[in-house]
Amino acid sequence: MRVFRRTRLLAATGIAVTALALTACEDGTGARVESKPSATTTPSATAPSAATPSAKPTNARPSGAPEGTRQAPEPTRNAPESADPGRSAGSGSGSGSGSDDGPVRTICNGSNTKVTAQPVPRPLNHMLLTVTNTGSGPCNLMYYPVLRFDEMQWVPQARPETKPQAVPTLAPGESGYAGVLLASADGSGDGGTTARKLTVSFQGGTPNSNGGASATPPLPSEGVYYDSSLSVTYWQSSMEDALN
Repeated sequence: MRVFRRTRLLAATGIAVTALALTACEDGTGARVESKPSATTTPSATAPSAATPSAKPTNARPSGAPEGTRQAPEPTRNAPESADPGRSAGSGSGSGSGSDDGPVRTICNGSNTKVTAQPVPRPLNHMLLTVTNTGSGPCNLMYYPVLRFDEMQWVPQARPETKPQAVPTLAPGESGYAGVLLASADGSGDGGTTARKLTVSFQGGTPNSNGGASATPPLPSEGVYYDSSLSVTYWQSSMEDALN
C-alpha cells in the first residue's frame, strides 16, 4: 500500500513540473513564445538596413551646386603647365632671329669685299667704284659710299635721283657699283685739287651708320683730280646704272 501511494505521488509531481514548464513556454494560445519574433527585435548585423546611408560617391554633387553638377575629380599634382600658344619653340627670336622676314643678310664692307676705283672716259670726269663680294654668303650694299680723298674734311653727297628701288644684294663673286662725279665738265666747280689716296666707307642698316670696315682702293699713279662738284650715286646692281 505504501509503495503504491509513493508511486502516485511521484507521478503527480512529474505532471506538475511538466505543466509549469509548458506554462512558461506558451502565451496561453498554444503557440511557443520563442518561435514568434518580436516586432522590436534588433535586425541582424549582417542584414543591410534601408535606413543606413551608403558611402558618398567621389563624383557626388557639391553642396549648393545646381542639380546635375558633379564634383570635379582631384587634379593631378605637379602636372606640367601647357605651353603658351603664343610662343613658339626656339622663338626668339627664335633660332637665329626667328623673324618672318627671313635671315638677316651681312652688310658688305671692306672685310668681305674687294673694292676698286677706276676713272672712266665716259661720262667725262667720272670714276667707277666696283665692289665684289669675296665672302661665303650674300651681303647687302646699303645706301651709298662715303668717300674721303686724302684728308678732306667734307663728305660728298649722293644724287637722290639715283636711289634704287631695292637694296643691291651681292651673292659670293657678284659685284655692285657706284659712279663718282669728280669735277664739273664746264669748269664751274672750285677748290680743285689732285688726290693720292681714297678711303671708301660703308653704311649700316640706317643712314649714316657705321657698316663695318672701310676700304682703301688704289688710285692711278698720277692721282685723281676733283673739285667742289664731287658727288656719288647710290650703290647699283649694274655698271650701266652707276654711270648713267
